[in-house]
Amino acid sequence: MAAFTAADVKALREKTGAGMMDAKKALEGANGDIEAAVDALRAKGLATAQKKSSRTAAEGLVGVAVEGTKGVAVEVNSETDFVAKNDKFQDFVRKTTQVALGVSGDDIDTLKAASYPDGGTVSDKLTDNVATIGENQQVRRMKTVSVTNGVIVPYMHNAVAPDLGKIGVLVALESEGDTAKLEELGKKLAMHIAAAFPQALTAEGLDADVIERERAIAKEKAAESGKPEAVQDKMVEGAIGKYAKENALLSQVFVMDNKTPIAQVVEQAGKDAGAKIELVDYVRFQLGEGIEKEESDFAAEVAAAVAG
Repeated sequence: MAAFTAADVKALREKTGAGMMDAKKALEGANGDIEAAVDALRAKGLATAQKKSSRTAAEGLVGVAVEGTKGVAVEVNSETDFVAKNDKFQDFVRKTTQVALGVSGDDIDTLKAASYPDGGTVSDKLTDNVATIGENQQVRRMKTVSVTNGVIVPYMHNAVAPDLGKIGVLVALESEGDTAKLEELGKKLAMHIAAAFPQALTAEGLDADVIERERAIAKEKAAESGKPEAVQDKMVEGAIGKYAKENALLSQVFVMDNKTPIAQVVEQAGKDAGAKIELVDYVRFQLGEGIEKEESDFAAEVAAAVAG
């Protein structure tokens, strides 16, 4: 009996763009493990690298807030997009994000224990929302950024309300340059980050486990070339270098001109602003990223679409 379902084949095809039979063979060889099947397809040149699945399980909203030289992004999940459009839910996300500005660190339990503006704690209000709205909700994660001198620039892609939406970005720029110039640069960088999905600020900050996974795939591809071992080693290092360049923010090519590395964009902006600018940190929260959709959720969506 196959260790995977038709929904697994569909999910693998959506992640990789592979054909039906290639996807089935990859799942058979991986004993139903979708991520291993993705790697197998990529090693055979039958799939392109996918940073994240296009399908995510969670609905809800991402909120961003800035106060002075500190900014925070918070993700709050709900079961359906209908609830995300609810005024009560949006008010909760907005106020919880503001509360997060006063929290030290990025611990969700600390945030939930913090005082809520309407009384009680964030956790108390969350429990009340679940009871009154009638749907499970969760404060999933938060991240803060700050600078000593400079600006924190917020950006919300596809905003449903001010500072609330599906993709929230914060850009932290350290500089004593002209504030208006810094804000202008921050907005452009934030839009780039929303579109280009960097995995880290620098190549050194990329997840070591991800790099090793990319290395294993590159080695398998190189081995299949039949070239001498020394040439294969260069092929592997070249592949890793390309991955790092494309996924580290400072080395990514600016989406607005498709030619200038972000590091050079920042350097040039410093000249225009009258002082050196350092891009010290960023946040990119995309609603539901990293949460795989359950097969039952997908079936329910299909049934709803047919009924509608």
